[in-house]
Amino acid sequence: MSFPDLALIFGYATLSFLFSFIFAKPFIHFLFKNRIGKQIRTEASGGGKAPLFRMLHLKKTGTPTMGGILIIGTILFMTFASRLLSFYGVIDHSLLNRKETYLPVFTLIVCALLGGIDDWLNIRGSKNKGIKVKPKFWWLAIFAVIGAWWFHYKLGIDAIHIPYFGDFFINGWYIPLFIFVFMASAHSVNITDGLDGLSSGLLILAFSAFGVIAYFQGLLLLTTFCGVIVGALTSFLWYNIPPAKFFMGDIGSLSLGATLGVIAMLTNSVLVLPIIGFIFVAETLSVIVQIISKKLRNGKKVFRIAPIHHHFEQVGWPEYKVVMRFWIIGGAFGVLGLILAMI
Repeated sequence: MSFPDLALIFGYATLSFLFSFIFAKPFIHFLFKNRIGKQIRTEASGGGKAPLFRMLHLKKTGTPTMGGILIIGTILFMTFASRLLSFYGVIDHSLLNRKETYLPVFTLIVCALLGGIDDWLNIRGSKNKGIKVKPKFWWLAIFAVIGAWWFHYKLGIDAIHIPYFGDFFINGWYIPLFIFVFMASAHSVNITDGLDGLSSGLLILAFSAFGVIAYFQGLLLLTTFCGVIVGALTSFLWYNIPPAKFFMGDIGSLSLGATLGVIAMLTNSVLVLPIIGFIFVAETLSVIVQIISKKLRNGKKVFRIAPIHHHFEQVGWPEYKVVMRFWIIGGAFGVLGLILAMI
């Protein structure tokens, strides 16, 4: 890795962190002042009441949410500012690039809009309920189809990389694969975003891993874009560790989750995504298993609460212990995923 590349990547990451960090306190004050606070859900995954969840997290009611605005705003500001500065010749590189960053930026914006509407309806809507499950699902599906079309027909991508064996061409099957990865990644991060610092810490690990993968594929601008995301997330995590000063909200988790999936596809590393994002996968599977068990076994549950991070809370682990242990597991699997990606 050359010094100019290092300066570009870490320079942008540092500026992203500083920009977000400077505006964090006034932004949290703004959220408090305007009562943009978390409403603790009353329904469990798959329906029914969630008394155990409310007992664990009722104290967090009113904590400012929609902190994803700060994260997404920082990323977009850095990206579009680089375009403007490069246009006037102040800098050489723009982070807006058709081949490397158009799709991640598009994904970040449209999914942030969807998540932001959901958050706002949760806070200000009737009975504090957000967008219903089916409309949210279909909107995400529409965004995924647009991304799949762009990848397959505009960029001409129709192969997946299998570590050690090389590329495997799947032609038109690339489109349903892209749609699945896009939606699964968005939902899994959204599901994981349930404890202070959990999803933000894991996202830092995941985007860092894919930034390394992108660099060794010669995608310098995508690497730098990942660095900008990591910088903004690190600043957010500073205020999100237990006890959190504010939460990410769907505006952050949906958009960053979907963007992670898009970057995995863009780097042709989709098969290592479940490894690098192992905790995200485990969290999602715990919800699926819980729902299936309750439907097929007359209401019997496998976990005390799903997702699984709440199960460990219920059996007596302090919140910070769950978060830190999940970070350790996520970091270990991130390294494993990197090793496999380099084969």
